[in-house]
Amino acid sequence: RESAAFVVTFESAGTEETILAKAVIDASGTYHTPNPLGAAGVPARGERSASEHVFYGIPDVLGRDRKRYANRSVLVAGSGASAFNALLDLATLAESAPGTGIIWLMRRALTSQTFGGGDQDQLPARGALGQRVRRLMEQGTIQVVTGFHAEAIERVGEQLVVIGAQEQVGPADEIIVTTGFRPDLSMLSELRLALDPAVESPAVLAPLIDPNVHSCGTVRPHGVDELSHPEPDFYIIGSKSYGRAPTFLLLTGYEQARSVVAAITGDWDSARQVQLVLPETGVCSGDADGAGCAVTLTPPVSAAPLITLTPAVSAASLLTLTASTASADSAACCASSVLATCCEPAAKDVCCGSTPAATCGCQ
Repeated sequence: RESAAFVVTFESAGTEETILAKAVIDASGTYHTPNPLGAAGVPARGERSASEHVFYGIPDVLGRDRKRYANRSVLVAGSGASAFNALLDLATLAESAPGTGIIWLMRRALTSQTFGGGDQDQLPARGALGQRVRRLMEQGTIQVVTGFHAEAIERVGEQLVVIGAQEQVGPADEIIVTTGFRPDLSMLSELRLALDPAVESPAVLAPLIDPNVHSCGTVRPHGVDELSHPEPDFYIIGSKSYGRAPTFLLLTGYEQARSVVAAITGDWDSARQVQLVLPETGVCSGDADGAGCAVTLTPPVSAAPLITLTPAVSAASLLTLTASTASADSAACCASSVLATCCEPAAKDVCCGSTPAATCGCQ
């Protein structure tokens, strides 16, 4: 097997063809396998049947898809750069189509880290992206719902409502899902791979890129040795090599490609002389106190957007966050069983009050 050629089958002009290869580099990316809206990692109930009104990734809001979103209520789910781009395009659209309403839904709590490192980011454009979204939120252009775990999508007339464990958000006309991507490994089922079961990246690479640990440019240089599999001369590079980790940068991919190609050509000295210096993001998400990251975080955001949800378009209550069951009382989310998870510990008193009888900011 070690000396056998790879058989690569592909389609060209509607016809399947086969070629033999000494080595294979899979740089097919992950863009065509987005994560669903459902918080459990599978599509939420009703997500598939609502697919004509659900877009995954970044739509062309200001171009081809303008009619789809202009003067409509749009819910954007996600908290990364893709979400930022979608939100900013929708805000630009709203300037000429003022009936456009924007709801931003995320699973995480809202903190200063949500918006990136600002001036501390070594990639200025990346830092500016989050700060632009932050200003729009503070101006009220974007309405925010945090700590929300989507379980279902239901139709209400011609619109959609997203259902959580105890609350619902909507109605909205369109939903944009920017909850990340995952690798499509189906075409590699006959190969011997060594993949981390959680990150779905090469097993040796996974602990170096784990997003729970590495978020400040701390990914050490890596190349052919970290990208190898039990299958000789087969490599996954680029964003697909990061599996489900959302921290891939093009600089990483360029160095991966150089190292792997050098190894395939037999230049192992060059392949193993990996040099990679990643720009710091300006935030640390791995530690609560930011230990190990020598930067200054931006000032914390106001708690108001966490607990005050107002209509984004009209008095018809475009944005509502209400109990999913009619029997739930107004203090349901402040019950003792929920207090432990409805807010970050440091913000619990602000968000939910110090006692179950207090007004519940989680609603």
